[in-house]
Amino acid sequence: MAQTTATPPYGIEQPRPHAGSHPMLSAEAAHQLRAQLQSLDIPSDVHVGNGYDLALVSVWVGLVVWCDGDWFWWRAGWDDRRKRVVYARHRAIEPARAARRVAFRYVDLRKHHPLSEVVDDLPSSIRPSDESPE
Repeated sequence: MAQTTATPPYGIEQPRPHAGSHPMLSAEAAHQLRAQLQSLDIPSDVHVGNGYDLALVSVWVGLVVWCDGDWFWWRAGWDDRRKRVVYARHRAIEPARAARRVAFRYVDLRKHHPLSEVVDDLPSSIRPSDESPE
C-alpha cells in the first residue's frame, strides 16, 4: 500500500523476513524501477552500494529514490509546520506503481528545476527525450 510519512521508512520498524540478504534484492528492485521509469520516458541511473544493503535511483535534482529491497522511498516535499522533510514510500514489489508515483514528483520538480545551460549543451544522445535544443 502506498504511504506518505514525515519520517523515512528506515525510522519505522518494519518486518524484514530476509534481512541480511538485501544487496542483490535492493539492486534488482532498483533496476526494475529504473526500467519502469524508462518506459515512462524518465531517464535515471542506478547506484548500488557495497555492504550497505541499499541501492539508489537518481532521477532528477532533488529526486533520489532509495531502495532496501522491501521499500522504495524518496523526498516528497517539506512540512513547514514541523520544519522537516516529508518522504513518500512504496513497496518494492510494485515497481510499476512506484514509478508512476515517482513520475508525478519528477514532473513537479522539472517545473521548478529545469535543465541548466551546462546540461542543456550535452549531446542529444544523452539528453532526456523531451528536451530538444532550440
